[in-house]
Amino acid sequence: MPTFYSRWISDWEYKLASRDSNRVVRRFEWGLDWLGMPPANGSSSQALGEFVRGVLADSGRFFAFETPQDYRLDATVPGSRAGQLTFTSPIRTPYPENNVVRAAFFPAKRDNGRAVLVLPQWNADEQSHLALCRLLNRFGITALRMNLAYHGPRMPPELERADYHVSSNLGRTIHASRQSIIDARACLDWLQKQGYRRLGILGTSLGSCIAFITATHDPRISTGVFNHVSMYFSDVIWTGLSTEHIRKGLAGEVTQDQLREYWSVISPASYLDRLRGRDLKSLLIWARHDSTFLPVYSHQVLDYFRSRQLPHQVFTLPCGHYTTGQFPFNILDGMVMCRYLNRNL
Repeated sequence: MPTFYSRWISDWEYKLASRDSNRVVRRFEWGLDWLGMPPANGSSSQALGEFVRGVLADSGRFFAFETPQDYRLDATVPGSRAGQLTFTSPIRTPYPENNVVRAAFFPAKRDNGRAVLVLPQWNADEQSHLALCRLLNRFGITALRMNLAYHGPRMPPELERADYHVSSNLGRTIHASRQSIIDARACLDWLQKQGYRRLGILGTSLGSCIAFITATHDPRISTGVFNHVSMYFSDVIWTGLSTEHIRKGLAGEVTQDQLREYWSVISPASYLDRLRGRDLKSLLIWARHDSTFLPVYSHQVLDYFRSRQLPHQVFTLPCGHYTTGQFPFNILDGMVMCRYLNRNL
């Protein structure tokens, strides 16, 4: 039976989720063109399934890239004391804005070669996670906060939200996540070129999914903080409060099980076995009253790490998904993440 506290958090979550009035229900598309595939003469479902099986058989190749040659660090980010790193994404799209990766660089005075790549949540604005980066600096850790694909200044002018990163276009969603993962690895290349040798990653919500897959494919990462966790990308989209409009676009076209198969290539579950034998220290954070990353899906991640005896710690937030960003939960979350990185990186 729900308690007064859980009902209060639930009501608060719904209120925060309802603030945005610009969610658009887009039509379903297979998006095979985004995957370099011609239109299917027969079954699009079969064609996408074959593509997925090919990726899972050689994911290292799927997430491989050539290091960019045009890294540029400008003095400051507008409204911040951070520097701004820009470079051309190794993955090209039809949108010039999205092809330029932008990341805010917060160097700590005495970081002892420690740096963390910070990946914010879906639809994060330009100020999101900047305070967290400054807090990391106070712990003596350098931070590089990257805009995910189609976010912030990378958003095409026809959009109000980062709909091209997560939508009912199956192929484009795969392509966008692949781009964010490869862009993240390119950021790690730059940090390494600057002399950083102790590299960590911190991702929140969508950023957590991107961080998981980046960490499983990049052994340079020794410490990871995964803020809100789920095994499958699709389960969050299918059941989450914040993605009801996407589910409406998928309705009648695919089932939850089918979507789990198609988007397995951008799901942590497909790659966590790569962590066996790795000394990746992980902090797994979940929220007890989460209406977007439902606790049942977070528990699957916790059970996996526990059963495989992978190095990890767990922290449970006493709130929901949206309320994680509200006082006092944002302070609690930030301190827990920074203290973990300070101890383990």
